Amino acid sequence: MGDGASPATDTENDAGYLAATDWLTRQRRAGRPRDPRVARRLLDALGAPDPPRVLHVVGTNGKGTVAHLLDAMARAQGLRSGRFTSPHVEDLRERIAIDGEAIGAGEVTDFVARVRPLGRDGIGFFEWTLALAVDAFHRHGVELAVVEAGVGARADATMALPGVIGTVLTNVDLDHVETIGPTLLDVARDKAAVARPGVPLVTGARGEALALVRDVAAGVGAPVWVVDAAQPLARWPDGAPTIDAGWPPTRVENARTALTLGRLLGWNEAALARGLASPPPPARFERFRLLVDGRPLLAVLDGAHDPSAAARLADALPAGYALVFASLARKRGLDTLEPLRARAGSVWLTSAEPGEYPPPAPTGPGPATHAEPAVEAALAAAARDAVARGAPLVVAGSLHLAGHARPWLRRSASASATADANQGAMLAGRWDASGSSA
Repeated sequence: MGDGASPATDTENDAGYLAATDWLTRQRRAGRPRDPRVARRLLDALGAPDPPRVLHVVGTNGKGTVAHLLDAMARAQGLRSGRFTSPHVEDLRERIAIDGEAIGAGEVTDFVARVRPLGRDGIGFFEWTLALAVDAFHRHGVELAVVEAGVGARADATMALPGVIGTVLTNVDLDHVETIGPTLLDVARDKAAVARPGVPLVTGARGEALALVRDVAAGVGAPVWVVDAAQPLARWPDGAPTIDAGWPPTRVENARTALTLGRLLGWNEAALARGLASPPPPARFERFRLLVDGRPLLAVLDGAHDPSAAARLADALPAGYALVFASLARKRGLDTLEPLRARAGSVWLTSAEPGEYPPPAPTGPGPATHAEPAVEAALAAAARDAVARGAPLVVAGSLHLAGHARPWLRRSASASATADANQGAMLAGRWDASGSSA
């Protein structure tokens, strides 16, 4: 089970693992502000040495994909790598990988058994999972850890890690405004705190956000490289999947970001090319070939959860798709739905989490819109509509929704597509099965 796969099916009947993950997911900060010093004290108390070298990835969109690409490139370079990302889609172990493989269920169970007696109240789930990752990295002899931040950078637990040799700020848009906002420049200022003295910072930020990032980086002495397709550092390497193989523009941008940092770190061209051939994380423009009522259907699953990501996703899709959409109540649901709805042929609004209700249907002209709280019922209805109209199925709006939808998509995959569910490309407004996954 490598990149792009989910370990969920391995642990459905593992009572010890399920109890351990239940304990982790119930840990809360209990109203305490986010503070990387808390994570630092936890790591020191547990005693696992920090990874010797760290790549730190922050940003509004794309940071999970960039982290996966950097991890794959590092492995192709011959480094023993660890990867820490969030959130997971189906199984907690997606967050932590060693050499591209999710850690074992037993490692999670053993870690929780060791740390539960410590009785540390007020340590949140994210801080505990970071500690689990650092512990696993040490036990497996990781040489380089690729670490994705959770929320922003300044107060994020991942800022507790030393040994950072490269940083990425993918882009800046309005996200987590209740925590690091409310303005775009507030968000940019928080994320720019990823800059470290003398450590290269690669960014795809633009406009006033980029200007602020440059100022913050200059203040700490961090050199900044802006991702630019015209620059040699972002050049597409020989032997990599071709850019016109159906990748969405966001995947290309994320790839150029990873390429830029990889070259700054001195990684060889063959390693960069092999890294680009790795599959994406689950639910990042992930494609499935389905059989619905005996008829083929192509589907895309994407966790786009803010208006910017939704607009980019919509632009990469052929118009007329059947959309299944859900958003967490605390997110900008209607603003995120609008760009996806504008190009859809039909819409099913469903629930991102059990107990939550679908968002209200937008008013005004647009495609036929249905409310169906049960995710699998919404998927089945939308899939039948998509097959009838000869259109693809699109599932988007939340990685929480993706976690509920992905098992259904895997079960509905045709036998011939099970082994390559990540494959398929969209060329000139049509879907094709010959390309690299996004």
